[in-house]
Amino acid sequence: MSQLSTTAKRAGWRFASSLPALFGVLVFTFLLMRVLPGDPAVFFASGPSAGKEEIEMIRKQMGLDKPVPEQLVRYLGDIGAGNLGRSLTTGQPVLADLKSRLPASLELTFSALLIALVTAIPLGVAAALRQGSWVDHIVRFICALGVCVPTFVSGLLLIYAFYYLLGIAPDPTGRVDIFTSLPPRLTGFLLIDFAVAGDWEGWRAAASQLVLPAFTMALFVVAPLARITRAAMLASLGSDFVRTARSLGLPPSKVIVTYALRNALLPVLTIAGIVFSTMLGANVLVEKVFSWPGVASYALDALLSSDYAPVQGFVLLMASIFVVVNLTVDVLYGIADPRVSVE
Repeated sequence: MSQLSTTAKRAGWRFASSLPALFGVLVFTFLLMRVLPGDPAVFFASGPSAGKEEIEMIRKQMGLDKPVPEQLVRYLGDIGAGNLGRSLTTGQPVLADLKSRLPASLELTFSALLIALVTAIPLGVAAALRQGSWVDHIVRFICALGVCVPTFVSGLLLIYAFYYLLGIAPDPTGRVDIFTSLPPRLTGFLLIDFAVAGDWEGWRAAASQLVLPAFTMALFVVAPLARITRAAMLASLGSDFVRTARSLGLPPSKVIVTYALRNALLPVLTIAGIVFSTMLGANVLVEKVFSWPGVASYALDALLSSDYAPVQGFVLLMASIFVVVNLTVDVLYGIADPRVSVE
């Protein structure tokens, strides 16, 4: 119990030490949006042909008629009160938009990360056990190919192959097709909500829509995960404790799984946390290609229309998730290896 309390205190201290970084992200994003070209008041006033009075009225509604320092102070005050502003694109509060769209992005990212881990760890282990062989060369080629092909290209190729040519994938038009009724919203994760509702036909429809975008994102991160797994396994296989275990006559499977792989998974865990945060913020191309209603495509649409509030809210959300994910990885790292302190 004392160990759990100590871990909680250290985790709380680690989170508190991240607050200055979040504050810096807030200020930097706010100032960056103000120096980007384009006037949102002109955009939302029906274009450059709008009258000057109409533009000024919208600037006043958005608070753009105030000096930048005053705008920043008001913005920080709104953030402290839990108000992320209102999107002029959707007409809804940014917080409500993010809440409704975040589960879609999380479901896609979690599924892609799971596929990537299930694929990359066996590939990395196989390459390390057969270093220099044809298996190792094939795995390294797959890793190089995954890094070289952009996500939107691989997504379009998967759509062309499995939807257009083979006809075995559903049309890439969102989370469910137009003939499927949505389940009661409990978590926002359709696979969970359909399962709780007992609608297994709807679950299969949602899962089939998820396969191609999840594989597209997984292909992007299989390479770094497989590479770090291979490198960590090679280091573990050459360590003293593995040689000792082999000299004691332990079964090869036990030596590989219990001793080598368990220690090799520690750096993989760290990379998985970084990869997850990167995927969540960088999946905008996948969401656009597959018409996925996530937060990344929402932020891109807002950025193209110079809608400040959604972009600032998205960046704050991503920074917060990055802090939480890193903290979770540190805690899990300490659980996996008690010698490592959360501090």
